[in-house]
Amino acid sequence: MDFPQVPNMHALAMLIMTGLALFLFSREKIHLESSSLAILVMLVVGFQLFPFEGARGTIEPMSFFLGFGHEALIAVCALMIAGEALVRTGALEPVARRLARLWKWSPTFALLLTLVIGATLSAFMNNTPIVVLMLPMLIGATVRSKTPSSGVLLPMGLATLIGGMGTTIGTSTNLLVVSVAADMGMERFAMFDFLQPAAIAGGFAILYLWLLAPLLIPQRTPPMEDLSNREFEAHLLMPEGNPLVGKSLAQIIHKAGDAIKVKRICREEHLVISPLPDVVIRAGDRIQVSATVDMLKEYQALLGARLTAGPDASHTPLDGDFQLAEVAVTGGSRLRGLKVADARLKERYGLDLLAVHRGGDVVSASTPGLDQRQLQASDVLLVQGRSKNIRTLKVGGELLVLDNTADLPHTARAPLALLIMVGIVSLAAFGIMPIAMSAVLGCFVLIGTGCIRWQQASHALSTQVIMIIVSSLALGSALMKTGGAEYLAQLFLYVTTGLTPAWILAFLMLLMAVMTNIVSNNAAAVIGTPIAISIAQELGLPLEPFVLAVLFGANLSFVTPMAYKTNLLVMNAGGYKFNDFVRVGTPLTLLMWVVLSLVLTYAYNL
Repeated sequence: MDFPQVPNMHALAMLIMTGLALFLFSREKIHLESSSLAILVMLVVGFQLFPFEGARGTIEPMSFFLGFGHEALIAVCALMIAGEALVRTGALEPVARRLARLWKWSPTFALLLTLVIGATLSAFMNNTPIVVLMLPMLIGATVRSKTPSSGVLLPMGLATLIGGMGTTIGTSTNLLVVSVAADMGMERFAMFDFLQPAAIAGGFAILYLWLLAPLLIPQRTPPMEDLSNREFEAHLLMPEGNPLVGKSLAQIIHKAGDAIKVKRICREEHLVISPLPDVVIRAGDRIQVSATVDMLKEYQALLGARLTAGPDASHTPLDGDFQLAEVAVTGGSRLRGLKVADARLKERYGLDLLAVHRGGDVVSASTPGLDQRQLQASDVLLVQGRSKNIRTLKVGGELLVLDNTADLPHTARAPLALLIMVGIVSLAAFGIMPIAMSAVLGCFVLIGTGCIRWQQASHALSTQVIMIIVSSLALGSALMKTGGAEYLAQLFLYVTTGLTPAWILAFLMLLMAVMTNIVSNNAAAVIGTPIAISIAQELGLPLEPFVLAVLFGANLSFVTPMAYKTNLLVMNAGGYKFNDFVRVGTPLTLLMWVVLSLVLTYAYNL
């Protein structure tokens, strides 16, 4: 095959913009919303200033905004709200409760059942509510059964990604690929049309996650499992009348047993004193110390002091049933996107912040500038407060409490929310109405029946997801109409000259798998779909297997924690490192790639 001819200038511009978009989407320091908006603006302004008319028609710049009303985006947003309603009402709590009981009898079988149930549920709903449901249950179950949680949490998270590949509504990626392909003239996939190849590959993947993956993961300790050995900073307030008032710091250290670690002494409002041995302690001084939970309580008893979370005496007193807890910021939380200072944990929930876990890093509350950090979905916060405040937070569902108890949020509307979700799926599955329509109807009923409030529904929506879908749809449309997608297809076929269609399909899927672990999976899917259709047309072969290669490849988000939002949540909650995902996700990706390539080749006679 000859090297493809250079396309027109508009197509070249779209190729350059595609490369720019993929670069921007992979930059952690640039907000994904900003990158998406920049691409959308460049497309609209560019085609307004330099109009294009080609064989596929004229490109109207205003048409790039149609993505905001695209049926795939409407379905994705509606399903986000429905999933948030399941979290808020605790609709899946009975499933978690029964799984938790099974862990007492057979952890090995319980792990297999957890993987299967997680994957099955993810075929019909966004996997985020399922991961949110499973995490606290599994942390508690593994502690009580003395099973290493490091071999459980990550396989569970990956199993939900695998399950999402089985139906058209399993992931936003599936919805986008199916809708974009239908827009380009391909017959629309029904809900279960590609369940068979996904189930075959998923079966091998579940066995891998059950038997081999736990052996590949080093021992990791979730934050809440290690509270007995971890040190936290607190302040010992010396009250009036305490016999140690007027004594030197050296005497107080000796009284506490000499092992106490004194960081500084806070006096009055803004005076900070270095912990020199001859400093005389006054009434009202706050002695900042670092110790384990048990030692903090012991120091409180030995010194007759009042234990507080911060240097301000108004902070939560820890003299009684105070409790430490890990809470995760979920996608539907009102705290997502707020600065730590604006989150007002004390005023809203009666909790004091001790540390923030993000991407394997731990930032303590005393770190300068923490108040100005923006909270992100999947951040895990170490907080402390009274037990009743922790229980209230758990039942409310505003934040995900990761503790060692079996308590999960559950409300009287849980059965109704679950019934509505079943209705959403059933209406689409039986072809009564499209998923976008049934999902919007379901949201209307969920809000009308009080399963979720408007404010909660708005928090469930992700600006990142909306913007990247709209910009990717616009870019994919421009690539197709200018001939850029056709040129990329010809270039891909030139590189793979001499290979059979089966190998071309396999390498297309592998390319999508690499892209989805570096940039957004939705971007990879929407940009890859027109290229896949052009490749199939160039080869004179059916469109379906090549579109499915893009769909499956864009769902192989296993290798990096940034590849999918639930990967980050599992990473922070389970104490995993970046390399743990590489170590487990790479063999899983290769396994799924090989099996799916073989199944598609056989099914479509390539």
